[in-house]
Amino acid sequence: MAPMRLFHAAGSPYARIARMAVIELGLQDRVAVQEATLRDPFSALLPFNPVGRVPTLVLDDGTTITETTPVLMMLDSLVEPARRLLPGPDRPRALAAYGRVLGMMDGIAVWNRELRRPPHERSPGVIALEALRAVRVADALERDVAAGVFVAEDAAFLALVSLFGYCERRHTMFDWRQGRPALSDLFDAAQARPSVAQTVPPAGMGGTAPPMR
Repeated sequence: MAPMRLFHAAGSPYARIARMAVIELGLQDRVAVQEATLRDPFSALLPFNPVGRVPTLVLDDGTTITETTPVLMMLDSLVEPARRLLPGPDRPRALAAYGRVLGMMDGIAVWNRELRRPPHERSPGVIALEALRAVRVADALERDVAAGVFVAEDAAFLALVSLFGYCERRHTMFDWRQGRPALSDLFDAAQARPSVAQTVPPAGMGGTAPPMR
């Protein structure tokens, strides 16, 4: 059986969640992880996913699953129920935490994208809005961690580690550790996990596409 293919970009926090899930679920023999360029009309990803986003999971029959949560659903289906990562409605707090982290990740991505624009093209209003949102959600996540919401090493936990790993390496203007000791301790302790250590994103804000030919 041909292995599935998981397309990712090394700097994407969304794709990192899926990459960590492959390792956590022990699916390395069934899922080949392949790096792809983004914002690139010649990317190897585009024949499978015309949207050009990661993570993208190509099944062994050619079916293409896109976006983080559907990809995790597919990966979860390959293991027994007790090992699955996505929380269900029987764990509403974990499900709420997972959604909260993804929402903050979306805001950080918008903030970071705005900062990659030339200074004269940036929107101070967008930057201020996303900075305020990030502080507000990070404070809520600090309370969640202190209350034990992230004790299970599930999809919410992986998303949290990926989010703040992105801030640590690629969005350093957000001082997320300030005043958030529980969040900092959880993140630091997670670094020893193989799935985390093997997927650390590169530093810097640069794009991933090669020059136009």
